[in-house]
This record gives sequence, C-alpha cells and structure tokens, in this order.
Amino acid sequence: MAKSTSESKSGQSGDLKWWQLSLIGVGCTIGTGYFLGSSLGIKETGFSIVFAFVLAALGTYIVFNQLAKMTAADPQEGSFCYYANKAFGPWAGFSCGWNYWFSNILIMGSQLTALSILSQFWFKDVPLWIFACIYAALSLFVVLLGTKGFDKVENYLAIIKTAAIIMFIVLACAAVFGWIKGGNHPINLPNKVDDFFPKGFKGFWVSLLFAFYAYGGIEVIGLMAMQLKDKKDAPKAGTNMLIILLVIYVLSLGLATILVPLDAFTEKESPFVTALGDFPLAFFPHVFNGAIIIAGFSTMTASLFGVTNLLVTMAKDGDAPSIFQKKLKKWNQLPLPSFILGGIGLFASVLAALLLPGRLFEYITTAAGILLLYNWTFILLSSFKILQNKLWDKIKASVGILLIIAAVSGTVLETEIRIGFFVSLGFVLLIAIATFFMRHKLGKKKQCTE
Repeated sequence: MAKSTSESKSGQSGDLKWWQLSLIGVGCTIGTGYFLGSSLGIKETGFSIVFAFVLAALGTYIVFNQLAKMTAADPQEGSFCYYANKAFGPWAGFSCGWNYWFSNILIMGSQLTALSILSQFWFKDVPLWIFACIYAALSLFVVLLGTKGFDKVENYLAIIKTAAIIMFIVLACAAVFGWIKGGNHPINLPNKVDDFFPKGFKGFWVSLLFAFYAYGGIEVIGLMAMQLKDKKDAPKAGTNMLIILLVIYVLSLGLATILVPLDAFTEKESPFVTALGDFPLAFFPHVFNGAIIIAGFSTMTASLFGVTNLLVTMAKDGDAPSIFQKKLKKWNQLPLPSFILGGIGLFASVLAALLLPGRLFEYITTAAGILLLYNWTFILLSSFKILQNKLWDKIKASVGILLIIAAVSGTVLETEIRIGFFVSLGFVLLIAIATFFMRHKLGKKKQCTE
C-alpha cells in the first residue's frame, strides 16, 4: 500500500517532554465544563457527582490510553481521524474529522459566550458582544504564535487554573475544620444511600454526561502527541494528566457538596463560589471568577488550535478542499485558510449565541459535547482493528464504550437536555449525508492508496 501524505511525516521529531504534554493536557481540559457545568451534575445527583467523575475518568483514561498506544505505534498528524480511516476506510476518517470540527466550533462559541457573561461580573454595563470580540481576538492571536507559543501560553494558564482549584481546596478544608467562621449551613457528610443519591439512580445516570464533558480535550492532546521527543511517552503523559485531574476534581467537588445544601447550586454560578459564598472571603468570588475566565479562554483556544491543525491534515488526505493545507512559511508555518475558516466559525457561533434564545443554544452546546463522545467511541472501535490487543485490553475498551453509551443515553432521561441529544443526531445525519455524497471520491482515493 502506498504511503499517504500523513504517513510521510510520521517520523517527524518534536521537542516536548512527556510532563510538558501532561501540563498542556491539564490546561486544555480544565474549562467552564468543570468550573460551571459541574453545577448541573451536582443538581442532578448531589455528593455522588464524585462517583460520576471517577467513572468518567476511567472512561477517559481508556480512550486516551488506546489513542496513545496507536500514536506510539504509528504516529500520525491526523491522530484519531487517521486511525479511523486506517481501521474502517476513508468514510470513517472523513466523518470523524468533520464531526470533531463542527462540535468544537459550537463549543468555542459556547465558551466565548460564557466568558463574556462572566466578565460582566465587574463591568455590568458593557455589552456581551464587546467582550466576545476581545476574547475571540486574543484567542486568534495565541494560535498565531504557532505551536511553541501555544504550548507556552497553555502551560502558564494551566498553572493559574490549577492554583485556583488548590486555593479552593485549602479554603474549603479550612471551612470544614472550622478554621474559617461564618458558614450558615452545617457540614453535610453523607452517611446513607439517600445522602449519596438524593435523586436516585436516574439523577446519577444523567450526571455522567456533565462529568465526561469536564474531561473533554483529550483529542487536542492526541494531536499534540506528534510534538513529543519520544512518541512512546504518549501513554505516560496521558496517564499522569488524568491522575492530576481526577485528584483535584474529586477533592474539590467532594468538598463543595458537603459545605452547602443541594438546592443551593445553580447553573448560573460555579459550585465552588456557591460553596464558599457564606464565608467572609470577599476576595474569593473575584479571584475565582478570574480563574474561570482563564479556564474558559484556555479550552476555547485549545479547541481553535485543534480544529485549525486538523483541517490541514484533512485537506492533505482529501477530506477537505486542498486550499486548507497551505501554510505561511514566514509566520510560524501558519495554515492561513484553515485559520481563517476557524475564525469565521468562531465568530459565527458567537453571533448565534448572542442572538438565539439562551435555552436553544444550551441545547446546541450539549449536542457538541455528545458529538465529542461519538468521536471517542470511534477511537475505541478503531483500536480493536489496529492494535494487537490482548484480551484484557479488549475488555477495557469494551468497558469504555459502555461508559460512553451510558453517558450519552442518560441525556434522554432529562427533559431539559434531551433536545441536545436529538440535535447531536441531526449533526450526525448531516455528516452522514455529506459522506454519502463523497462516497465516489472516497472510493477512488482508497483505490489509489492500495
């Protein structure tokens, strides 16, 4: 079989160490899905949100581990899209690529809208569109810096975000042990089943989606793995990243849920701000609001970086117009056409977020998160065909698929987010129709590579 364009570059060297990729992974992952979205999960299932995050971490680990193994064995620019193509044919690579692109465009618009709303905490009279334009321009600038510039920015932002979470954990522990006075509610340590699952198994099932959403971002790390000095360090980088995330997620959410009653949490406020709202910590809402903005900006920029670079590889492989593979040699090898399309999609999704009714755009955002889980399923299915897995590895991959199915199906149980599930199916249908009309071209491409 002839080598594709991606294969010809599989041996390219990078300069990232595994711990740097782990730190970038933390930066790309911790965003408004965790800082804000976890409130929705807490409302659904209370203290057992901790168990939901543990299960989601297990599922995320399985997905990333399989992706990292494929990267170590056969490093490719297209990452999960290339492996889907290799496992199932051109239609799978085409579908995965555009599925990822559309979902991230929607997520970026959602993040940007959230950042604008959070900024009004200090500047209530400034219109949302002004903040949206400022953050969008800053995000585009970071991507303009190229891979090395992006790495440095994400490393700094990851440190700031992690420091903010550690600050909350320290303050929350001080509140639990009574070192900080002023709480209006007793400490609610769960000691029976109803305390752990106040809304029963249904609530826990629904909360799985919000837990998985907080770990979204591993696709970017799969793409960034090409920058490792030693590609075989990809599994180690992902494992350490997820251990860090799991520890800080579980500790922070566990503390938040025992400090205030379940009905105190709202989707309009971070659960961590709610948890310490009754304590005499005037600085905390300001500091943590700033941390949430940094987190959202970081994940939004990571998504823009991911879709910009993935579209270049898709163009090389014939899954997007060839113009998108052109790069500016004098500007950090910037893929200008792909960058421009990502910017247009970013501003278009922001415009939709600001003009459409809030609830409608929440449905679209939920759908985008589900679309990401569809790609994770493709990663696991691809690993069955590409890797020479032992029985235990196949069992782990199967468990990962079952956990993703549980997270996606849980959205059908809750009326407030059920429409998001059907919107995600609508996007899948559109991509399927596009794939159907591309079948002739995709078939020719397959024949040429054989």
